[in-house]
Amino acid sequence: MSVRSAIVLAAGEGKRLRPLTEHRPKPMLPAATKPILEHVFDALIAAGVTDITVVVGYGRNRVQSHFGSTYRDVPLTYVIQEKQLGSGHALLAAEAEIEGPSLVVNGDQLVDRRIVEDVVAAHDADAAATLGLIRHRDVADYGGVILKRDGADGSSRRVTEIVENPRDDRSYQLNAGVYALEARAFDAVRAASSRPGEHTLVDGLAALIDGDVGTVQGVVSDGIWIDATYPWDLLAVADALLEDTADGIVERHVGSSARIHEDATVREPVVVAEDCVVGPGAVIGPNVCLGENVTVDSNAVVEHSVVDADTRIGPNATLVDCVTGRGVRVGPGSTVVGGPGDVHVRDRIHRDEDLGALLADRVRDEGGVTYAPGTVVGSSAVLGTGVTVCGSIDAETEVRN
Repeated sequence: MSVRSAIVLAAGEGKRLRPLTEHRPKPMLPAATKPILEHVFDALIAAGVTDITVVVGYGRNRVQSHFGSTYRDVPLTYVIQEKQLGSGHALLAAEAEIEGPSLVVNGDQLVDRRIVEDVVAAHDADAAATLGLIRHRDVADYGGVILKRDGADGSSRRVTEIVENPRDDRSYQLNAGVYALEARAFDAVRAASSRPGEHTLVDGLAALIDGDVGTVQGVVSDGIWIDATYPWDLLAVADALLEDTADGIVERHVGSSARIHEDATVREPVVVAEDCVVGPGAVIGPNVCLGENVTVDSNAVVEHSVVDADTRIGPNATLVDCVTGRGVRVGPGSTVVGGPGDVHVRDRIHRDEDLGALLADRVRDEGGVTYAPGTVVGSSAVLGTGVTVCGSIDAETEVRN
């Protein structure tokens, strides 16, 4: 069945990704060198979508100013969710903008075209909803789906249960956040009982499963799905894109306006965006993504890192397992030694995560700084010459010996 319209839910902040989301929403964080949301749009367009409605909320100006009214000649309509009251609330805010069946996709998770195409191919009007699913070893932090094979050949798969954050040992598929919905699915979401402060899409689908309004189907896809829940997940997102030969980025992609010195070393896979400069003796890669207008000065080493736009890495600096925000300055001779380390995220400590350091927007390092594994530095912090830092450093803090 052909589905040409899509609703993209992109209103959330992503609090567990702070301090990166202090100045922009999670969908605008980098997946390799472009925003997660841009990859989502690409997947939809590749699957034949010709009209996209985007539900925005937190940091909506960042989304709207980046994409404007069209993306790759596909019109974008923006709907504002003033308060983030759940995925069901966001979905219903966009309902008036569509006619007929619609795809609904989370805008803050990386999905590739194969998942979208599989959902479109599996959906028919007899089903109120078709869910895109993947095989995943751990669904405890997401939505688990139980499927029952129907039909003589077992090809039709009916969803019998959706469980948020399942803790039992049943055979679940992971809900990838890609749906094809008929009008009666919207009605079910509207009628579903909401939780305190949250009206979810899944509650509406659960009501469909339990009632006789229509069936909910599922299709298991081999496409890429990955959620950047925590800062170090941005490294995993980049790795997935760099390593995916079916729909990802080629091993070495260098923007046409980027300049890599003939004496620099590039160890694939890497992505180097437009207007980057890599100096003599520098080593980048493997698994490195340099955003637009990044400078890697002479003899610097960057390995397994996502370096966002307008960042400068000074001469003889070393970055391993590092994630930066925009406009960061790493001084000469500074060292991010790489993970694993213990990372403080809100009120929880995550043990032995592969994060050398997270440097949020506009951090300024004056040189000779050593970062212990797991260090998180808030936006606009200043790190004086020769200091050693660890743990969490608040935004706009100045650290000196």
